[in-house]
Amino acid sequence: MILFCDTSALLKLFIDEQGSESMIKASSSSEGIAVCRITWAASMAAFDQARSMFEQAWPGFAIADVTQPLVEKAGVFAEAFGLRGYDSVQLAAAHRLHEHLALPLTFACFDRRLNQAAKLLQLEVLP
Repeated sequence: MILFCDTSALLKLFIDEQGSESMIKASSSSEGIAVCRITWAASMAAFDQARSMFEQAWPGFAIADVTQPLVEKAGVFAEAFGLRGYDSVQLAAAHRLHEHLALPLTFACFDRRLNQAAKLLQLEVLP
Protein backbone atom coordinates (compact mmCIF):
# COMPACT_ATOMS: atom_id res chain seq x y z
CA MET A 1 0.00 0.00 0.00
CA ILE A 2 1.21 3.49 -0.88
CA LEU A 3 0.31 6.16 1.68
CA PHE A 4 -0.52 9.52 0.02
CA CYS A 5 -0.14 12.33 2.56
CA ASP A 6 -1.42 15.86 2.34
CA THR A 7 0.59 18.42 4.29
CA SER A 8 -1.37 18.07 7.55
CA ALA A 9 -0.90 14.30 7.56
CA LEU A 10 2.77 14.39 6.58
CA LEU A 11 3.66 16.89 9.32
CA LYS A 12 2.37 14.41 11.91
CA LEU A 13 5.39 12.23 11.06
CA PHE A 14 7.73 15.02 12.12
CA ILE A 15 5.82 16.90 14.84
CA ASP A 16 4.32 15.06 17.81
CA GLU A 17 0.66 16.04 17.85
CA GLN A 18 -2.79 14.48 17.78
CA GLY A 19 -2.85 11.89 15.01
CA SER A 20 0.92 11.34 14.97
CA GLU A 21 0.68 7.82 16.35
CA SER A 22 -1.75 6.66 13.64
CA MET A 23 0.37 8.29 10.93
CA ILE A 24 3.56 6.61 12.18
CA LYS A 25 1.78 3.25 12.26
CA ALA A 26 0.36 3.75 8.75
CA SER A 27 3.68 4.89 7.29
CA SER A 28 5.54 1.98 8.89
CA SER A 29 3.17 -0.53 7.30
CA SER A 30 3.15 1.17 3.88
CA GLU A 31 5.45 0.34 0.99
CA GLY A 32 6.10 4.03 0.45
CA ILE A 33 4.85 7.56 0.94
CA ALA A 34 3.63 9.79 -1.88
CA VAL A 35 3.11 13.55 -1.75
CA CYS A 36 2.22 16.34 -4.14
CA ARG A 37 5.15 18.62 -4.97
CA ILE A 38 3.39 21.61 -3.34
CA THR A 39 3.75 19.84 0.01
CA TRP A 40 7.35 21.06 0.27
CA ALA A 41 6.34 24.73 0.32
CA ALA A 42 3.39 24.16 2.62
CA SER A 43 5.53 22.16 5.04
CA MET A 44 8.34 24.70 5.15
CA ALA A 45 5.81 27.34 6.11
CA ALA A 46 4.39 25.15 8.88
CA PHE A 47 7.38 24.21 11.01
CA ASP A 48 10.96 24.99 12.00
CA GLN A 49 11.99 22.42 14.64
CA ALA A 50 11.48 19.32 12.52
CA ARG A 51 12.89 20.88 9.36
CA SER A 52 16.08 18.82 9.20
CA MET A 53 14.18 15.53 9.66
CA PHE A 54 11.76 16.57 6.92
CA GLU A 55 14.53 17.61 4.52
CA GLN A 56 16.26 14.24 5.02
CA ALA A 57 13.03 12.32 4.39
CA TRP A 58 11.94 14.30 1.29
CA PRO A 59 14.13 12.42 -1.26
CA GLY A 60 12.50 9.14 -0.20
CA PHE A 61 8.98 10.23 -1.13
CA ALA A 62 7.30 9.50 -4.46
CA ILE A 63 6.52 12.96 -5.87
CA ALA A 64 3.36 13.73 -7.83
CA ASP A 65 4.32 16.61 -10.10
CA VAL A 66 1.90 19.41 -10.82
CA THR A 67 1.04 19.38 -14.53
CA GLN A 68 -1.57 21.22 -16.55
CA PRO A 69 -3.90 18.17 -16.66
CA LEU A 70 -3.54 17.77 -12.89
CA VAL A 71 -4.36 21.44 -12.30
CA GLU A 72 -7.41 21.14 -14.55
CA LYS A 73 -8.58 18.06 -12.63
CA ALA A 74 -7.99 20.00 -9.39
CA GLY A 75 -10.23 22.76 -10.71
CA VAL A 76 -12.99 20.25 -11.37
CA PHE A 77 -12.58 18.82 -7.86
CA ALA A 78 -12.55 22.30 -6.28
CA GLU A 79 -15.86 23.12 -7.91
CA ALA A 80 -17.46 19.70 -7.42
CA PHE A 81 -16.52 19.30 -3.75
CA GLY A 82 -16.20 22.92 -2.59
CA LEU A 83 -12.48 22.53 -1.85
CA ARG A 84 -9.80 25.19 -1.38
CA GLY A 85 -7.20 25.49 -4.13
CA TYR A 86 -4.28 23.56 -2.64
CA ASP A 87 -6.62 20.95 -1.17
CA SER A 88 -8.02 20.24 -4.62
CA VAL A 89 -4.46 19.91 -6.02
CA GLN A 90 -3.57 17.41 -3.26
CA LEU A 91 -6.71 15.40 -4.03
CA ALA A 92 -6.07 15.46 -7.79
CA ALA A 93 -2.49 14.25 -7.23
CA ALA A 94 -3.65 11.38 -5.01
CA HIS A 95 -6.40 10.46 -7.46
CA ARG A 96 -3.95 10.39 -10.38
CA LEU A 97 -1.56 8.14 -8.44
CA HIS A 98 -4.47 5.90 -7.44
CA GLU A 99 -5.39 5.49 -11.10
CA HIS A 100 -1.81 4.69 -12.22
CA LEU A 101 -0.23 2.69 -9.38
CA ALA A 102 -0.16 -1.08 -9.22
CA LEU A 103 -0.25 -0.86 -5.41
CA PRO A 104 -3.27 0.22 -3.35
CA LEU A 105 -3.21 3.86 -2.22
CA THR A 106 -4.45 5.23 1.10
CA PHE A 107 -5.18 8.97 1.33
CA ALA A 108 -3.91 10.44 4.62
CA CYS A 109 -5.45 13.75 5.57
CA PHE A 110 -6.86 15.41 8.67
CA ASP A 111 -9.35 17.69 6.91
CA ARG A 112 -12.94 16.43 7.08
CA ARG A 113 -14.12 18.00 3.82
CA LEU A 114 -11.09 16.76 1.89
CA ASN A 115 -11.51 13.24 3.31
CA GLN A 116 -15.19 13.23 2.29
CA ALA A 117 -14.21 14.18 -1.26
CA ALA A 118 -11.56 11.45 -1.34
CA LYS A 119 -14.12 8.87 -0.25
CA LEU A 120 -16.47 10.00 -3.02
CA LEU A 121 -13.61 9.30 -5.45
CA GLN A 122 -13.33 5.78 -4.04
CA LEU A 123 -10.02 6.42 -2.26
CA GLU A 124 -9.29 4.60 0.98
CA VAL A 125 -8.92 7.27 3.67
CA LEU A 126 -6.82 7.41 6.84
CA PRO A 127 -7.81 8.11 9.59
